[in-house]
Amino acid sequence: MVKQHSIIVGNRTVDLTRELLVDEGGNVVPLRPRAWLVLQLLATRAGRLVGKDEILDHVWSDCEVTEDSLVQAIGDIRRALGTAGRTALRTLPRRGYMLAVNGEPTDATLRSDIAPSTPPHIGALTGSSAMPHLSIVVLPFANLSGDPEQDYFVDGVTESLTTDLSRIAGSFVIARNTAFTFKGKAADVRQIGRELNVRYVLEGSVQRGGDRFRLNVQLIDTETATHLWAERFDKPAADLFDLQDEIVSRLANTLNAELVKAEARRAERSLRPGFMDLYFQGRAFLNKGVTPTFMAQARDFFARAIALDADNVEAAVAAAQIDVSVGSAFLTDNSSAHFEIAETALNKVLFQAPNHPRAHMLLGAIQLQTDRASIGIAECRRALLLDRNLADAHGFIGLGKYQIGRGEEVEGHVHEALRLSPRDTRAFLWYMFVGMGKLTTNAEREAIDWFRRSLEANRNHALSHFQFAAALALVGDLQEARSIAEAGLALDHGFTIRRYRINAKGNNPTYLAKRELFYEGMRLAGVPEL
Repeated sequence: MVKQHSIIVGNRTVDLTRELLVDEGGNVVPLRPRAWLVLQLLATRAGRLVGKDEILDHVWSDCEVTEDSLVQAIGDIRRALGTAGRTALRTLPRRGYMLAVNGEPTDATLRSDIAPSTPPHIGALTGSSAMPHLSIVVLPFANLSGDPEQDYFVDGVTESLTTDLSRIAGSFVIARNTAFTFKGKAADVRQIGRELNVRYVLEGSVQRGGDRFRLNVQLIDTETATHLWAERFDKPAADLFDLQDEIVSRLANTLNAELVKAEARRAERSLRPGFMDLYFQGRAFLNKGVTPTFMAQARDFFARAIALDADNVEAAVAAAQIDVSVGSAFLTDNSSAHFEIAETALNKVLFQAPNHPRAHMLLGAIQLQTDRASIGIAECRRALLLDRNLADAHGFIGLGKYQIGRGEEVEGHVHEALRLSPRDTRAFLWYMFVGMGKLTTNAEREAIDWFRRSLEANRNHALSHFQFAAALALVGDLQEARSIAEAGLALDHGFTIRRYRINAKGNNPTYLAKRELFYEGMRLAGVPEL
């Protein structure tokens, strides 16, 4: 089958969807992470000059390096591309590099790059004019402050957001150089969609008044010009760099969920759904909550997606997340079997894509709950080094602190997750983690408040009901406790105190002793023993 977002270079395929370089036999060609990022950038701009400074800023944004690192990466890429490496990857002295595809003449592509012409269609990279899934351009935000000195802050938000959105699984984000050609121009989103071959436009404005910043942002469908989502941020203008980071993190996390919903709605209308259609529909069910029904529906979509593309990394990670969720939520009498399946799948993914943030995070989540809590916390921290916006990793670190008997530390980690993503689709889990920590530190009333927030955020999670019911029962609110427990049993008919006991997620003595509170509270709330 023809894979989306794939570029053929000689007898190699640069597969942007799976973030892999493969040979004619479908075998993965090893490439170090930084070299892959260079190749990925050149591939998305195939046939066009990419300057050295831009490559260095994009690939080594987290550290200071010399051009020697870039030269070494280029050498690695040429060797990985095989016989086509020397002719396809062109050096433009003192300027940068260009990836030529299908024997495209160097002079012609270079002229098209430096001439004031319309940017090329991204669809041309795959030989198709169809708009790629989850394709988006972040237009330069407008500075409404009337102060030219604020342009650096406004442009910084735009640039950082472009980089952070490119980390979203399955996304295709137009490079900032192309996006900035629209700066100061009236935006016709339909025309932009046609010119850049993207489904979505993100536009916004920033205004400073006194000691506050106000940012307005809108996500627009380029086919219909429909506004899909809008948000306003009104923040004190304290440290501009901290403010910029917070705004970008919140936007990236919110847009991740909003774009998944939009893509899933599109996929529902497809008569012949492809791999990515099925993948986004599965993601949408994952975001709804953790119930046996939602997990089964998500698993079916991912299985169908993997049947179309057995080696796709994103579907494998998403499928592993289902097993992690089933084991974590006590939806089975044998949680360990699901953790083993997920761990095997994630290790396979990390062999193919060593720097996949969510794969590292989910592996850490498994380790947290299989008596390797300290290792799991370290793995989640590694995931955050790979993706600073991965708010869920902070939540899991909080869970890890609970697992090792340090319940008083959970809240701080969850507040960090909420700072990055206050309306996250998984925030209901983070609230539950804090409630668990509070209950084990004899702060029952605070625990009740956090468990209540968990249910208000998402009622499709039986375990939150049972934990909440236990806390209510322990303070004597038996009537509400039994009502909450009944609602939990309606979501998961098979839950019992025995299942909760035999699937304890570790052997830490403090953790095991504190769990006795939950057994007693659930028993008082009417949760069945067997």
